[in-house]
Amino acid sequence: MQALTAEQREFAERAEAVAAEFADDAYTWEGDVPWENLRRLAEADLYCPSISEEYGGQGRSDVAAMLLTQAVGRECPDTGWFTYMQGMVGPRAIDLFGSEAVKEEYLPAVTAGESFVSIAISEPDAGSDVGSMSTEVTEEGGELVCNGEKTWVGGVPFGDAAVTWVRFPEGLGSVVIPYDDPGVEIEEVYTNMAGYAQTHFTIDDVVIPESHVLTRGKEAFKEQLVSLNWERLGSSVLTVAWAEAALEQALAYASDREQFDRSLDEFQGIEWRLAEMYRNVETAASLVYMSAAGAQGHDPAPPRLQTSTAKLHCSQMVEEVASEAVQIVGARAYQRGHPLEYLYRFARSRRIAAGTDEMQLNTIARALKEDGVPPVSAR
Repeated sequence: MQALTAEQREFAERAEAVAAEFADDAYTWEGDVPWENLRRLAEADLYCPSISEEYGGQGRSDVAAMLLTQAVGRECPDTGWFTYMQGMVGPRAIDLFGSEAVKEEYLPAVTAGESFVSIAISEPDAGSDVGSMSTEVTEEGGELVCNGEKTWVGGVPFGDAAVTWVRFPEGLGSVVIPYDDPGVEIEEVYTNMAGYAQTHFTIDDVVIPESHVLTRGKEAFKEQLVSLNWERLGSSVLTVAWAEAALEQALAYASDREQFDRSLDEFQGIEWRLAEMYRNVETAASLVYMSAAGAQGHDPAPPRLQTSTAKLHCSQMVEEVASEAVQIVGARAYQRGHPLEYLYRFARSRRIAAGTDEMQLNTIARALKEDGVPPVSAR
Protein backbone atom coordinates (compact mmCIF):
# COMPACT_ATOMS: atom_id res chain seq x y z
CA MET A 1 0.00 0.00 0.00
CA GLN A 2 1.13 3.54 -0.69
CA ALA A 3 3.10 4.96 2.27
CA LEU A 4 1.18 7.49 4.34
CA THR A 5 2.51 10.87 5.30
CA ALA A 6 3.11 11.54 9.01
CA GLU A 7 -0.06 13.66 9.10
CA GLN A 8 -2.14 10.96 7.42
CA ARG A 9 -0.76 8.29 9.76
CA GLU A 10 -1.63 10.40 12.82
CA PHE A 11 -5.15 10.93 11.48
CA ALA A 12 -5.58 7.20 10.77
CA GLU A 13 -4.40 6.28 14.27
CA ARG A 14 -6.87 8.69 15.84
CA ALA A 15 -9.62 7.28 13.67
CA GLU A 16 -8.74 3.72 14.69
CA ALA A 17 -8.80 4.64 18.38
CA VAL A 18 -12.27 6.17 18.19
CA ALA A 19 -13.58 3.44 15.87
CA ALA A 20 -12.67 0.81 18.49
CA GLU A 21 -15.45 2.32 20.64
CA PHE A 22 -18.02 1.16 18.07
CA ALA A 23 -17.17 -2.55 18.24
CA ASP A 24 -19.63 -3.51 20.99
CA ASP A 25 -22.69 -2.37 19.04
CA ALA A 26 -21.42 -3.39 15.61
CA TYR A 27 -23.54 -5.81 13.57
CA THR A 28 -26.69 -4.83 15.47
CA TRP A 29 -27.98 -1.80 13.57
CA GLU A 30 -30.02 -3.57 10.85
CA GLY A 31 -31.08 -0.41 9.07
CA ASP A 32 -31.05 1.94 12.04
CA VAL A 33 -28.76 4.95 11.91
CA PRO A 34 -25.76 4.89 14.28
CA TRP A 35 -26.22 8.57 15.08
CA GLU A 36 -24.28 8.36 18.33
CA ASN A 37 -21.26 7.00 16.46
CA LEU A 38 -21.45 9.77 13.87
CA ARG A 39 -21.69 12.41 16.58
CA ARG A 40 -18.73 10.85 18.39
CA LEU A 41 -16.65 11.11 15.21
CA ALA A 42 -17.73 14.73 14.81
CA GLU A 43 -16.77 15.53 18.40
CA ALA A 44 -13.34 14.01 17.77
CA ASP A 45 -12.82 16.20 14.65
CA LEU A 46 -12.82 13.13 12.42
CA TYR A 47 -16.15 13.11 10.60
CA CYS A 48 -16.37 14.37 6.99
CA PRO A 49 -12.66 15.29 7.00
CA SER A 50 -12.54 16.47 3.37
CA ILE A 51 -15.45 18.91 3.79
CA SER A 52 -14.32 22.54 4.08
CA GLU A 53 -13.48 23.78 7.57
CA GLU A 54 -15.97 26.67 7.50
CA TYR A 55 -18.80 24.13 7.32
CA GLY A 56 -17.56 21.84 10.09
CA GLY A 57 -15.11 19.60 8.21
CA GLN A 58 -11.34 19.64 8.49
CA GLY A 59 -10.47 20.68 4.93
CA ARG A 60 -8.27 17.62 4.49
CA SER A 61 -7.79 15.63 1.30
CA ASP A 62 -10.17 12.91 0.17
CA VAL A 63 -7.46 10.44 1.20
CA ALA A 64 -8.30 11.33 4.81
CA ALA A 65 -11.95 10.46 4.14
CA MET A 66 -10.78 7.12 2.78
CA LEU A 67 -8.62 6.45 5.85
CA LEU A 68 -11.55 7.26 8.12
CA THR A 69 -13.90 4.99 6.19
CA GLN A 70 -11.43 2.11 6.35
CA ALA A 71 -10.76 2.50 10.08
CA VAL A 72 -14.43 2.80 10.99
CA GLY A 73 -15.78 0.25 8.52
CA ARG A 74 -13.43 -2.41 9.86
CA GLU A 75 -15.03 -2.08 13.31
CA CYS A 76 -18.63 -1.31 12.33
CA PRO A 77 -19.84 -1.83 8.76
CA ASP A 78 -22.85 0.47 9.19
CA THR A 79 -20.87 3.41 10.56
CA GLY A 80 -18.31 2.88 7.79
CA TRP A 81 -21.04 3.19 5.18
CA PHE A 82 -22.19 6.49 6.67
CA THR A 83 -18.67 7.94 6.80
CA TYR A 84 -18.27 7.08 3.11
CA MET A 85 -21.67 8.38 2.01
CA GLN A 86 -21.43 11.66 3.91
CA GLY A 87 -17.72 12.24 3.46
CA MET A 88 -17.34 11.40 -0.23
CA VAL A 89 -20.73 11.41 -1.98
CA GLY A 90 -23.73 13.77 -1.56
CA PRO A 91 -22.36 16.36 0.89
CA ARG A 92 -19.01 16.36 -0.90
CA ALA A 93 -20.80 17.37 -4.12
CA ILE A 94 -22.43 20.27 -2.27
CA ASP A 95 -19.05 21.33 -0.88
CA LEU A 96 -17.37 21.15 -4.30
CA PHE A 97 -20.06 22.70 -6.49
CA GLY A 98 -22.63 24.43 -4.29
CA SER A 99 -23.36 28.08 -3.57
CA GLU A 100 -22.51 29.56 -0.19
CA ALA A 101 -26.22 29.52 0.66
CA VAL A 102 -26.74 25.80 0.02
CA LYS A 103 -23.51 24.90 1.81
CA GLU A 104 -24.60 26.86 4.87
CA GLU A 105 -28.04 25.26 4.73
CA TYR A 106 -26.92 21.62 4.72
CA LEU A 107 -23.25 21.01 5.50
CA PRO A 108 -22.95 22.12 9.16
CA ALA A 109 -25.66 19.67 10.25
CA VAL A 110 -24.08 16.87 8.22
CA THR A 111 -20.58 17.41 9.61
CA ALA A 112 -22.02 17.52 13.15
CA GLY A 113 -23.43 14.01 12.65
CA GLU A 114 -27.00 15.30 12.84
CA SER A 115 -28.15 15.10 9.21
CA PHE A 116 -27.91 12.98 6.07
CA VAL A 117 -27.82 14.08 2.43
CA SER A 118 -28.52 11.44 -0.23
CA ILE A 119 -27.62 11.20 -3.88
CA ALA A 120 -30.42 10.51 -6.38
CA ILE A 121 -29.38 9.37 -9.85
CA SER A 122 -31.30 6.23 -10.90
CA GLU A 123 -34.80 6.34 -12.36
CA PRO A 124 -37.24 3.52 -13.12
CA ASP A 125 -36.16 3.61 -16.79
CA ALA A 126 -32.60 4.91 -16.40
CA GLY A 127 -30.01 3.26 -14.20
CA SER A 128 -26.46 3.03 -15.49
CA ASP A 129 -27.55 4.88 -18.64
CA VAL A 130 -27.65 8.37 -17.12
CA GLY A 131 -28.07 9.85 -20.59
CA SER A 132 -31.59 8.45 -20.59
CA MET A 133 -32.65 10.32 -17.45
CA SER A 134 -35.99 12.06 -17.87
CA THR A 135 -36.13 14.09 -14.63
CA GLU A 136 -35.87 17.63 -15.92
CA VAL A 137 -35.57 21.21 -14.82
CA THR A 138 -37.28 23.77 -17.05
CA GLU A 139 -37.61 27.54 -16.85
CA GLU A 140 -41.19 28.64 -16.25
CA GLY A 141 -42.13 32.23 -15.49
CA GLY A 142 -38.63 33.12 -14.40
CA GLU A 143 -38.36 30.08 -12.08
CA LEU A 144 -36.57 26.76 -12.35
CA VAL A 145 -39.11 23.94 -11.99
CA CYS A 146 -38.24 20.27 -11.59
CA ASN A 147 -40.40 17.27 -12.55
CA GLY A 148 -39.56 13.59 -12.65
CA GLU A 149 -38.87 10.63 -10.40
CA LYS A 150 -35.93 8.87 -8.76
CA THR A 151 -35.54 5.37 -7.36
CA TRP A 152 -33.15 3.25 -5.29
CA VAL A 153 -32.28 6.35 -3.27
CA GLY A 154 -30.65 5.59 0.07
CA GLY A 155 -31.21 7.47 3.30
CA VAL A 156 -34.55 9.11 2.47
CA PRO A 157 -36.39 8.06 5.69
CA PHE A 158 -33.74 9.71 7.87
CA GLY A 159 -32.34 12.25 5.39
CA ASP A 160 -33.04 15.90 4.71
CA ALA A 161 -32.29 16.32 0.99
CA ALA A 162 -30.84 14.70 -2.10
CA VAL A 163 -28.20 15.79 -4.57
CA THR A 164 -30.36 15.04 -7.60
CA TRP A 165 -29.12 14.52 -11.14
CA VAL A 166 -31.41 16.19 -13.67
CA ARG A 167 -31.69 17.27 -17.27
CA PHE A 168 -31.59 20.99 -18.07
CA PRO A 169 -32.52 22.29 -21.54
CA GLU A 170 -28.79 22.51 -22.35
CA GLY A 171 -27.84 19.12 -20.90
CA LEU A 172 -27.31 17.20 -17.67
CA GLY A 173 -26.76 18.84 -14.32
CA SER A 174 -27.50 18.49 -10.62
CA VAL A 175 -29.58 20.27 -7.97
CA VAL A 176 -30.34 19.89 -4.27
CA ILE A 177 -33.94 18.91 -3.50
CA PRO A 178 -35.24 18.88 0.11
CA TYR A 179 -37.48 15.96 1.02
CA ASP A 180 -39.94 18.19 2.87
CA ASP A 181 -40.87 20.11 -0.28
CA PRO A 182 -44.61 19.55 -0.91
CA GLY A 183 -43.83 18.49 -4.47
CA VAL A 184 -41.78 15.48 -3.30
CA GLU A 185 -43.95 12.37 -2.88
CA ILE A 186 -42.69 9.04 -1.54
CA GLU A 187 -44.09 6.31 -3.78
CA GLU A 188 -42.40 3.14 -2.52
CA VAL A 189 -39.82 2.16 0.10
CA TYR A 190 -37.84 -1.04 -0.39
CA THR A 191 -35.61 -2.80 2.14
CA ASN A 192 -32.34 -4.05 0.69
CA MET A 193 -30.29 -7.07 1.76
CA ALA A 194 -28.31 -5.00 4.26
CA GLY A 195 -31.53 -3.91 6.00
CA TYR A 196 -31.55 -0.32 4.75
CA ALA A 197 -34.42 1.45 3.03
CA GLN A 198 -34.16 2.53 -0.60
CA THR A 199 -36.84 4.85 -1.85
CA HIS A 200 -38.72 5.65 -5.04
CA PHE A 201 -40.04 9.22 -5.00
CA THR A 202 -41.64 11.56 -7.50
CA ILE A 203 -40.88 15.25 -8.04
CA ASP A 204 -43.88 17.33 -9.06
CA ASP A 205 -43.37 21.02 -9.92
CA VAL A 206 -40.66 21.54 -7.31
CA VAL A 207 -39.23 25.05 -7.60
CA ILE A 208 -35.44 25.01 -7.52
CA PRO A 209 -33.81 28.20 -6.19
CA GLU A 210 -30.71 29.25 -8.13
CA SER A 211 -28.76 28.69 -4.91
CA HIS A 212 -29.69 24.98 -5.05
CA VAL A 213 -28.24 24.43 -8.53
CA LEU A 214 -24.92 22.60 -8.21
CA THR A 215 -23.91 21.99 -11.81
CA ARG A 216 -25.42 23.16 -15.08
CA GLY A 217 -23.93 23.02 -18.54
CA LYS A 218 -21.56 20.58 -20.21
CA GLU A 219 -18.32 21.70 -18.57
CA ALA A 220 -19.78 21.97 -15.08
CA PHE A 221 -21.39 18.55 -15.28
CA LYS A 222 -18.16 17.10 -16.67
CA GLU A 223 -16.51 18.22 -13.41
CA GLN A 224 -19.15 16.34 -11.44
CA LEU A 225 -18.51 13.20 -13.48
CA VAL A 226 -14.79 13.49 -12.72
CA SER A 227 -15.57 13.82 -9.01
CA LEU A 228 -17.22 10.38 -9.19
CA ASN A 229 -13.72 8.93 -9.29
CA TRP A 230 -13.45 9.83 -5.60
CA GLU A 231 -16.79 8.15 -4.92
CA ARG A 232 -15.49 4.99 -6.57
CA LEU A 233 -12.38 5.05 -4.39
CA GLY A 234 -14.53 5.63 -1.32
CA SER A 235 -16.65 2.63 -2.19
CA SER A 236 -13.49 0.61 -2.83
CA VAL A 237 -11.88 1.40 0.51
CA LEU A 238 -15.16 0.57 2.25
CA THR A 239 -14.97 -2.92 0.74
CA VAL A 240 -11.38 -3.24 1.97
CA ALA A 241 -12.59 -2.46 5.51
CA TRP A 242 -15.37 -5.03 5.34
CA ALA A 243 -13.05 -7.66 3.89
CA GLU A 244 -10.51 -7.01 6.66
CA ALA A 245 -13.27 -7.54 9.22
CA ALA A 246 -14.31 -10.81 7.55
CA LEU A 247 -10.70 -12.05 7.44
CA GLU A 248 -10.14 -11.19 11.11
CA GLN A 249 -13.22 -13.14 12.15
CA ALA A 250 -12.32 -16.16 10.03
CA LEU A 251 -8.76 -16.15 11.40
CA ALA A 252 -9.94 -15.93 15.01
CA TYR A 253 -12.43 -18.75 14.53
CA ALA A 254 -9.92 -21.00 12.77
CA SER A 255 -7.43 -20.63 15.61
CA ASP A 256 -10.03 -21.47 18.30
CA ARG A 257 -12.09 -24.17 16.61
CA GLU A 258 -10.78 -27.75 16.98
CA GLN A 259 -11.58 -30.68 14.73
CA PHE A 260 -9.82 -34.03 14.62
CA ASP A 261 -7.72 -33.05 17.66
CA ARG A 262 -6.21 -29.90 16.17
CA SER A 263 -7.26 -26.36 15.43
CA LEU A 264 -8.66 -25.52 12.02
CA ASP A 265 -5.76 -23.21 11.22
CA GLU A 266 -3.38 -26.18 11.36
CA PHE A 267 -5.02 -27.71 8.28
CA GLN A 268 -3.22 -26.67 5.13
CA GLY A 269 -6.50 -26.25 3.25
CA ILE A 270 -7.59 -23.60 5.78
CA GLU A 271 -4.14 -22.00 5.88
CA TRP A 272 -4.17 -21.56 2.13
CA ARG A 273 -7.66 -20.07 2.21
CA LEU A 274 -6.61 -17.54 4.83
CA ALA A 275 -3.48 -16.69 2.85
CA GLU A 276 -5.48 -16.16 -0.35
CA MET A 277 -7.98 -13.98 1.50
CA TYR A 278 -5.17 -11.78 2.81
CA ARG A 279 -3.59 -11.58 -0.65
CA ASN A 280 -6.87 -10.38 -2.08
CA VAL A 281 -7.41 -7.79 0.64
CA GLU A 282 -3.87 -6.42 0.44
CA THR A 283 -3.95 -6.27 -3.37
CA ALA A 284 -7.23 -4.36 -3.19
CA ALA A 285 -5.88 -1.88 -0.61
CA SER A 286 -2.80 -1.28 -2.72
CA LEU A 287 -4.91 -0.58 -5.83
CA VAL A 288 -7.09 1.87 -3.94
CA TYR A 289 -4.36 3.92 -2.32
CA MET A 290 -2.11 3.90 -5.38
CA SER A 291 -5.04 5.35 -7.35
CA ALA A 292 -5.39 8.11 -4.76
CA ALA A 293 -1.66 8.75 -4.34
CA GLY A 294 -0.72 12.38 -4.70
CA ALA A 295 -4.28 13.59 -5.26
CA GLN A 296 -5.43 16.31 -2.88
CA GLY A 297 -9.08 17.25 -2.71
CA HIS A 298 -10.72 17.53 -6.10
CA ASP A 299 -7.74 18.80 -8.10
CA PRO A 300 -6.12 16.76 -9.44
CA ALA A 301 -8.74 14.01 -9.51
CA PRO A 302 -7.64 10.38 -9.69
CA PRO A 303 -7.79 8.97 -13.24
CA ARG A 304 -10.82 7.03 -14.44
CA LEU A 305 -8.79 3.95 -15.53
CA GLN A 306 -7.27 3.39 -12.11
CA THR A 307 -10.40 4.20 -10.13
CA SER A 308 -12.65 1.96 -12.21
CA THR A 309 -10.09 -0.84 -11.98
CA ALA A 310 -9.96 -0.45 -8.19
CA LYS A 311 -13.76 -0.30 -7.92
CA LEU A 312 -14.22 -3.45 -10.04
CA HIS A 313 -11.52 -5.43 -8.25
CA CYS A 314 -12.60 -4.39 -4.74
CA SER A 315 -16.30 -5.03 -5.31
CA GLN A 316 -15.62 -8.57 -6.43
CA MET A 317 -12.92 -9.10 -3.82
CA VAL A 318 -15.10 -8.32 -0.80
CA GLU A 319 -17.82 -10.71 -1.91
CA GLU A 320 -15.25 -13.48 -2.37
CA VAL A 321 -13.51 -12.84 0.95
CA ALA A 322 -16.78 -12.63 2.89
CA SER A 323 -17.95 -15.84 1.25
CA GLU A 324 -14.71 -17.63 2.13
CA ALA A 325 -15.01 -16.43 5.73
CA VAL A 326 -18.54 -17.86 5.91
CA GLN A 327 -17.21 -21.14 4.52
CA ILE A 328 -14.46 -21.38 7.14
CA VAL A 329 -16.81 -20.67 10.05
CA GLY A 330 -19.53 -22.87 8.57
CA ALA A 331 -23.13 -23.19 9.75
CA ARG A 332 -22.77 -20.59 12.52
CA ALA A 333 -21.90 -17.89 9.98
CA TYR A 334 -24.87 -18.81 7.81
CA GLN A 335 -27.34 -17.89 10.56
CA ARG A 336 -29.17 -14.54 10.48
CA GLY A 337 -27.51 -12.21 12.98
CA HIS A 338 -24.00 -13.65 12.76
CA PRO A 339 -21.44 -10.92 11.94
CA LEU A 340 -20.26 -12.73 8.82
CA GLU A 341 -23.78 -13.20 7.50
CA TYR A 342 -24.26 -9.47 8.16
CA LEU A 343 -21.03 -8.61 6.32
CA TYR A 344 -21.89 -10.79 3.35
CA ARG A 345 -25.19 -8.96 2.87
CA PHE A 346 -23.33 -5.64 2.94
CA ALA A 347 -20.60 -6.91 0.62
CA ARG A 348 -22.96 -7.90 -2.19
CA SER A 349 -24.17 -4.32 -2.58
CA ARG A 350 -20.84 -3.04 -3.84
CA ARG A 351 -21.04 -4.82 -7.19
CA ILE A 352 -24.11 -2.69 -7.95
CA ALA A 353 -23.79 0.56 -5.98
CA ALA A 354 -21.47 3.39 -7.08
CA GLY A 355 -21.31 1.90 -10.58
CA THR A 356 -21.95 -1.72 -11.53
CA ASP A 357 -19.22 -4.18 -12.48
CA GLU A 358 -20.34 -3.92 -16.07
CA MET A 359 -20.02 -0.13 -16.16
CA GLN A 360 -16.53 -0.33 -14.67
CA LEU A 361 -15.54 -2.83 -17.37
CA ASN A 362 -16.89 -0.46 -20.02
CA THR A 363 -14.93 2.46 -18.55
CA ILE A 364 -11.71 0.45 -18.34
CA ALA A 365 -12.01 -0.78 -21.92
CA ARG A 366 -12.84 2.70 -23.23
CA ALA A 367 -9.89 4.26 -21.40
CA LEU A 368 -7.52 1.63 -22.77
CA LYS A 369 -8.76 2.12 -26.33
CA GLU A 370 -8.49 5.90 -26.09
CA ASP A 371 -5.26 6.25 -24.14
CA GLY A 372 -3.49 2.90 -24.32
CA VAL A 373 -1.80 1.16 -21.41
CA PRO A 374 -0.31 3.89 -19.17
CA PRO A 375 3.43 3.75 -18.48
CA VAL A 376 4.63 3.01 -14.96
CA SER A 377 5.45 6.69 -14.39
CA ALA A 378 1.81 7.68 -15.06
CA ARG A 379 0.25 5.22 -12.61
